[in-house]
Amino acid sequence: MDRLTAFGLLAVSSMLISYSFEKYSSWWVLAFAASCVMGSAYGFFQGAWPFGAVEAVWSVVALRRWLAMRAEGQTE
Repeated sequence: MDRLTAFGLLAVSSMLISYSFEKYSSWWVLAFAASCVMGSAYGFFQGAWPFGAVEAVWSVVALRRWLAMRAEGQTE
């Protein structure tokens, strides 16, 4: 397994884990956004630009959800 593949595995695994824990804390939503950024980078580095673009959009969606949760005081 090369470093790029390992990075992709880490990105997708962290997306899965953080998504599954989102109901417990808004910080998991932020972790999901960061994982989506990693997934987007992996997609672009690998040459799969549609995957990279979709993951970039998901990161923006998740970041907006986290900001909305913070504004509502749901940081726990």
